[in-house]
Amino acid sequence: MDIGQVPDQIRFDLTASRNGLQIEFDRNDFHTMTETHFHREYELYYLFSGERNYFIHDRSFTVQPGDIVLIGSDIVHRTSDAGIPGYERMLLYYDPAFFDGFSAEHKQLLLSVFSHEYPILRLKLQQRLPLEALLLKLLGELTEEPPGYEIHAVHAATELLLFTARELLRQEPSVHYEPTPVQQKITAIVRHIHASYAEPLELDDLSSRFYISKSHLSRMFKEVTGFGFSEYINLTRVRQAQRLLKETGLSVTSVSEQCGFGNFSHFGKVFKQLSGVSPREYRLFNS
Repeated sequence: MDIGQVPDQIRFDLTASRNGLQIEFDRNDFHTMTETHFHREYELYYLFSGERNYFIHDRSFTVQPGDIVLIGSDIVHRTSDAGIPGYERMLLYYDPAFFDGFSAEHKQLLLSVFSHEYPILRLKLQQRLPLEALLLKLLGELTEEPPGYEIHAVHAATELLLFTARELLRQEPSVHYEPTPVQQKITAIVRHIHASYAEPLELDDLSSRFYISKSHLSRMFKEVTGFGFSEYINLTRVRQAQRLLKETGLSVTSVSEQCGFGNFSHFGKVFKQLSGVSPREYRLFNS
């Protein structure tokens, strides 16, 4: 199957089974992720065509055709337009349960792709050809749905991780990260938020601390990360609250206070908005 024959959108979901795999393909003009994005699944993103901006954890990257983007579990990320219309991309979400059937050695090998310093593997043409042949075969199976296509999808998703792991072992990081001065400034601000989420974080204070006007900080933060300033602070605090609710016996009130929410009712509202459930329900579901 040629990429031009692939439907504009494909969705495949095995999360209800023990395989824990989701696959998406999209062909779009312009698109920016609007939903808050962090999840327990490991994510592999491949760009067939176009150009995208990708914010991952605390850095911003420009993604080009032939790039594989690798995002670990619960890592905040967001894609946005890079100003060039039109792109084709493929996404695979691997639930942690996907790896349970492998030996410890093989599980470590496959998961290793998500723990590299650089989350982007840039492929040369001779590497892209066999990879895209694998992906196009997979997309053909998902489009036509012949008997056993689900089995093919699981094996292809595994082969994709194995291909990536071997390429990463074979070569040096293929994307040399050279942030612009603005990206460096925003990365410093993001890291400050990560370190100080339990304290009051106001736009006035950070603009003074980092010697940048409030309006410029707000505009550049959104441009580089894809998140609004307050939106990102709330997201960081809720992620920490989720961790404390899962890993400690602290009361919900104490969790709220330790994560920088001065108002308990505001904490409950923001938490439910981002998590889909209340803090108490989240603890119950994850205990």
